[in-house]
Amino acid sequence: MKPEKKDPGFFTYRDNCLQPVRTGVVSEFPVQLIVNGREIATLIGSPHDLRFLVAGFLRLQGFVSALSDFEMFSVCEEFGTANVRIKSELPERLKPVLTSGCGTGISFSMPTAILPKVAIMEDKVQPAHIFSLMEDLAIKADHYRSHGGIHSAAIGRSGNLLLYAEDLGRHNTFDRIAGEALFKGIELTGAELVTSGRVSTEMVAKAALMGIKLIASRTSPTDMAVKLCEQAGICLVGYVRGGSFNVYSQPEVIEAPVRQDKVR
Repeated sequence: MKPEKKDPGFFTYRDNCLQPVRTGVVSEFPVQLIVNGREIATLIGSPHDLRFLVAGFLRLQGFVSALSDFEMFSVCEEFGTANVRIKSELPERLKPVLTSGCGTGISFSMPTAILPKVAIMEDKVQPAHIFSLMEDLAIKADHYRSHGGIHSAAIGRSGNLLLYAEDLGRHNTFDRIAGEALFKGIELTGAELVTSGRVSTEMVAKAALMGIKLIASRTSPTDMAVKLCEQAGICLVGYVRGGSFNVYSQPEVIEAPVRQDKVR
């Protein structure tokens, strides 16, 4: 006789007692990344669309810039392994840096003052476009509504969503977008990026490498993220909610008059 599958035993505290509840838990999946025969990192992320995560990570680390840079690309989800061969040689020494990303992200270079300067675009961003992209992001974030623990990000132009990604790590969502754009041949220069999570330095560096002109978040940026956005020419927007938002850098990118009132 086949044994019955046990209930996971989750409870919620309500009305002064613990009550059984059926709820999902976000999946956490490690991927061993092997490049040119060398194990360089273990990426911790969500288990879906791993090829986008791997390709985007390598792109935003500066190891590849086009699909033609890959000589072999294999992702085995069963064993949690990505085996990749690229045309360029890896540095002899790779110094991993633990970032502030959820679950602790990894990078091989810290963002510095030397970031690619985003090309100045004549077309400004209308506030309505920012609100529209953030609303689309919320609509597509089904996993967050079901059990939480998932971050999301999206790329758009003029308020129209082009790519969407979700992962348990904030930084991973940027990698996923970069990877999917690489596979689909989507140009990201001058696009707008919206995210559900806090904006930190490594995320600004990734956005600069993609040529993003505006980053908008539901929450806050760090002080170093603001500084790096100024240096890279990226408009940084935070606390997008209730018909308002804060602009932390490059306000001239926003299509809106500036009042000269006293600072509140």
